[in-house]
Amino acid sequence: MPIDYAAAGVDTAAGDRAVELMRAAVTATHPAAVLDGAGGFAGLYDASALLGMRRPLLATSTDGVGTKIRIAQAMGIHDTIGQDLVAMVVDDLVVCGATPLFMTDYIACGRVVPERIADIVRGIATACAATGTALIGGETAEHPGVMEPDDYDVAGAATGVVDADELRGPARVVDGDVVVALASSGLHSNGYSLVRRLVEVAGWSLDRHVPEFGRTLGEELLEPTRLYTRLCLDLLPDVHAYAHVTGGGLAANLARVLPAGTLAVVDRGTITPPPVFRVMRDLAGARWEDLEGTLNLGVGMLALVADDAVARVTAAAQDAGVAAWPIGRVQAGAAALAGAQVVTGTKGISGGSVRLEGRYRD
Repeated sequence: MPIDYAAAGVDTAAGDRAVELMRAAVTATHPAAVLDGAGGFAGLYDASALLGMRRPLLATSTDGVGTKIRIAQAMGIHDTIGQDLVAMVVDDLVVCGATPLFMTDYIACGRVVPERIADIVRGIATACAATGTALIGGETAEHPGVMEPDDYDVAGAATGVVDADELRGPARVVDGDVVVALASSGLHSNGYSLVRRLVEVAGWSLDRHVPEFGRTLGEELLEPTRLYTRLCLDLLPDVHAYAHVTGGGLAANLARVLPAGTLAVVDRGTITPPPVFRVMRDLAGARWEDLEGTLNLGVGMLALVADDAVARVTAAAQDAGVAAWPIGRVQAGAAALAGAQVVTGTKGISGGSVRLEGRYRD
């Protein structure tokens, strides 16, 4: 009997079925600027609007969801992981003040199950719509023999634009700026290798009801990453810089958007870690300080603003359903750094420094 592609483990018909199931959700993210005409080989986006900018800068970001994928697979719930992906990618764009334009996704799997792939992409499309981002393309690849049949991983990339005059970042940060915290929705999509290990060692099942959460462990761990995109764009007139609190924790990510020679002093006592972090701390038998470089501890985004903008920024965030409060201040000059135990950045980025003081609230 001849060996064909299906016999090798690749079902192209299932891939086509998945595309049909997700088509409506994807198309719903398309503004008039999204064009057909490339035969599906590439997404087309009309960039004519950029001609009205003085000096348009394209911003791009790419990321995945990490090992949170394993929780989704174990739970058999695949429509929330898409929001995690969009949050990780698109909210990195808005840090520099960029408005997202479009996104593409990539799903690798051991076997195409059309309904599962469609659930993942519908989640991505829903989050894209919520952030004003067009989902203009993607790819699903079957990898038999490389991945187990029910395994999958997702990644994405997005492009945005900001006029050079509106760019946000270290160049705008000045002595005396206030660091404002924007609350996270939970663990977001970072630290799950640690979280999964803690749960495994404790012998907890995902269907375990946890009184502190008011729901099962699995439901808490699958809480989608908060989407900050629209809020951050709305706050932009009052904001000098943003820092997205992802891998590395609060201090390391804040240091990336500070000018060299400056120090941000953050008071841990302004932060009350939500229940999921308290449970993980207890399972780890650790101190808060041991976890702050891995987990967000309740702060998912930071805004650096002038003193007179703090009240406006926190009120606008509260109106949008996101708790916000001041947690620190920027100090300039070498004297501020003298003798300080500080964090100076992550992922190869050098900038300013951050010192965390005090103790978290329990």
